[in-house]
Amino acid sequence: MALPNGLSDSSLVPVSSLPEQPLVTICPSRKWVALNLRDLWAYRDVLYLLMWRDIKVRYKQTFFGVLWALIQPLSAMFVFSFFFGKLAAIPSEGIPYPLFTYSGLLLWTFFSTAVTSSGNSLIGNPNLITKVYFPRMIVPCAALGAALVDLAVTFIPLIALMVYYHITVAWNLLLTPLLVFVIILLALGVGMWMAALNVRYRDVRYALPFLIQMWMFITPIIYPASLIPAEWQWLLALNPLAGLMEGCRAALFDREWDWTALAISSGITFVLLVSGAYAFRRMEKSFADLV
Repeated sequence: MALPNGLSDSSLVPVSSLPEQPLVTICPSRKWVALNLRDLWAYRDVLYLLMWRDIKVRYKQTFFGVLWALIQPLSAMFVFSFFFGKLAAIPSEGIPYPLFTYSGLLLWTFFSTAVTSSGNSLIGNPNLITKVYFPRMIVPCAALGAALVDLAVTFIPLIALMVYYHITVAWNLLLTPLLVFVIILLALGVGMWMAALNVRYRDVRYALPFLIQMWMFITPIIYPASLIPAEWQWLLALNPLAGLMEGCRAALFDREWDWTALAISSGITFVLLVSGAYAFRRMEKSFADLV
């Protein structure tokens, strides 16, 4: 039997050597996709490299380097202490106002930096998204991980202020890492939502700084939650950062706990984290075409 040009007997594969079952099955995408958290662990080296790259880029060719992580909350603390603590005489529930406002500012600075960085992380890495395969969820996670370095540095002045004002610590202090971890999860959930929406709707890039700024004023950072009238407390509870901020102050300064607000904030954080992860995975297949 004559063979087509360019083919020989050795290039033909016997039918008997083919597998009985298909090696790859192509199915239509489902409405709910798996998170594939195992892939995140398999590509953990990529997460580390991207996180380390973001840290080096952030402070590259800067004179103060990582000290910029301290300058922002410390300068805001001095300004707020003068205008709101001294001139406006906003109450701080028995805590020295500079210490009161700085304890909220360091957490808020991390949250705003993490959400902004992770929200813009995908559109800031178009070549990486379109040319290399890896779980795309690693990109916003790496941006948030880089902000953790700033968070660790900003805790140093907090400890110094607590020593300066002779703050007595109690066993509640042991709950601080847990509350900070919940804030990290909240930033990750919001960041994944913003990152996924930012690829499809570039308006998010311009609206995000405005939304972050507005979010600061509806969060008890420069004022205590008790300053809000009782009839509006339910609205404040819908802000997940409100209960977490008050919980951190209760842990740091041995204050009374608002377990209801803390439970509501934790529940909203869980919903945002899970929904953000699923929405991110759902829209992930179109990132390379849109970014």
